[in-house]
Amino acid sequence: MNQIVSNLLMYGQLPEDSILRQLSDICEKLKDGSESRESLRTRVFGQVKNLLTVATDYAFDKNLWHNYLTFLLITGENPFSLVCEKTGAQEGTVNHFVKHDFEMFMELFNYDFSWIEEALSIDCFSWLTHYQAIRKKELMYNKNVSEKVRGLSEKLETAKDPDEFFTYVTDFYRDFGVGMFGLNKAFRIAENPDGSVRFLPINNMDAVMLDDLIGYELQKKKLIENTKAFVEGQAANNVLLFGDSGTGKSTSIKAIVNQFYPQGLRMIEIYKHQFKDLSAVIAKIKNRNYRFIIYMDDLSFEEFETEYKFLKAVIEGGVETKPENVLIYATSNRRHLIRETGSDRTDMEYGEDLHRSDTMEEKLSLVSRFGLTIFYAKPDKKGFNNMAVILARRAGITEEEMSDEEICYEANRFEMRGGGLSGRTAQQFANYLLTIKR
Repeated sequence: MNQIVSNLLMYGQLPEDSILRQLSDICEKLKDGSESRESLRTRVFGQVKNLLTVATDYAFDKNLWHNYLTFLLITGENPFSLVCEKTGAQEGTVNHFVKHDFEMFMELFNYDFSWIEEALSIDCFSWLTHYQAIRKKELMYNKNVSEKVRGLSEKLETAKDPDEFFTYVTDFYRDFGVGMFGLNKAFRIAENPDGSVRFLPINNMDAVMLDDLIGYELQKKKLIENTKAFVEGQAANNVLLFGDSGTGKSTSIKAIVNQFYPQGLRMIEIYKHQFKDLSAVIAKIKNRNYRFIIYMDDLSFEEFETEYKFLKAVIEGGVETKPENVLIYATSNRRHLIRETGSDRTDMEYGEDLHRSDTMEEKLSLVSRFGLTIFYAKPDKKGFNNMAVILARRAGITEEEMSDEEICYEANRFEMRGGGLSGRTAQQFANYLLTIKR
């Protein structure tokens, strides 16, 4: 195995602590006798545990070894895979080297572990290549990644030669991309010790769709039109969704990402304290073959906060132009984002700050950087009752159990406890009906 791994060129940049590198080293030590069998057996068990951990995270099944090798191929960002992500496979000399690597991967796919099992008196590899996974709820693993890895793995198992292997892998790069952006819908960011940023996939993003949001048809239509133009490479605007709490603003953005994910839309959620990292985030994504929504939930600023200046610079007016594959989508309960106090106006009137009007203009101009603003108002009583009935029926409450009138009556009683008229309250009421039904 060590000879196979050492022959990898384009796909050879694997961390020393990776499962493949470690198993390769174990095979080498076992052959030359430079490490005791007891120690090597312990090391094998350690790597098997690591493989099972990866398999659990992504619900791999059947042949975990093949799933793992496929996972390496579709997460391996290198000059070749990144070009294929944008253009698909093209004629060029690099294909010769890549096909050589894929020939090595075919050997790894067909690697016979029986000699290791015999030498170390173990049988774990036989079980790993004929594995039956425990069924898990979708929120316990990344279903999207799991399906893609297992699907490509089964194709690669049937490849007759490196050319066919090459076709399967490069078609995947073209259709889905490579690395974390190719596999995941949404991300958060975190700061590395050296101050750089890294992306953390959000594995359990809500699978909500726009049809699940009751009402707000005009708002949804505007959001769809803008996002569709964006993913199709046409002119589109940054979007601010503002209005009453619990009306579906955040749900709308999650749903729009779910709807346009197959067309290459991805979402990066950023919190206010991370606005200083916006330029670094954009630098990492501007050359990728995806469309990115930078999502800011519940966006608002107090008078003393200055983070809005980072946002203004990125949206418009900075030295570097915002790339065409990035838009800002934000939600807020405030129309102007920045709280305006009575003193802001009285101080101007009485001349305490001669330049206060300029200061206020700077604050309030942030909202004008969003080319599209969409208002979400709380429903009236009739609209709330309609939501309550629809959500109760979706939850499984039958007409035999409760009539529409009974649902409306109970929903109004529920709302009077403090939830207010909103879609969120209507959903909470539907959940409440399920609890008392049990």
